[in-house]
Amino acid sequence: MLTEAAGIPVSIAVDGANRHDMRMVRPTLEGIQAQRPDPTPRKPQGLCLDKGYDYNEPRELVKEFGFTAHIRSRGEEAQAAKRHAGEKARRWVVERTHSWMNRFRRILIRWEKRADTYLAMLHFVCGLITWRGTGLLE
Repeated sequence: MLTEAAGIPVSIAVDGANRHDMRMVRPTLEGIQAQRPDPTPRKPQGLCLDKGYDYNEPRELVKEFGFTAHIRSRGEEAQAAKRHAGEKARRWVVERTHSWMNRFRRILIRWEKRADTYLAMLHFVCGLITWRGTGLLE
């Protein structure tokens, strides 16, 4: 599971592909290293999630970490985008970052047997994505 802000990855958690996404909410949120401002009623901190997180346990965890959960059911986001033609879906940023990560063959096809070496490669790739996003390569 990956969390990000404005296209920059801020947390990663690794587990088997046969594990449900909702089980990775706590490790992912605990992995956020960036200092977050305290959420206020005027400036709440939202967390966009898909239908796979539409359970009570992830909702409680998200609230425990001070986020406001935005969980949409399947197709609901696409229908809302059709109604409001100029607005993009929120999750496209996460999907775009996953696409960028899959361009690294070592991430796309997991060759490492140990989770720690795979996690190290994920951190390296996220660092490269972040560096490219800052425009320092140009």
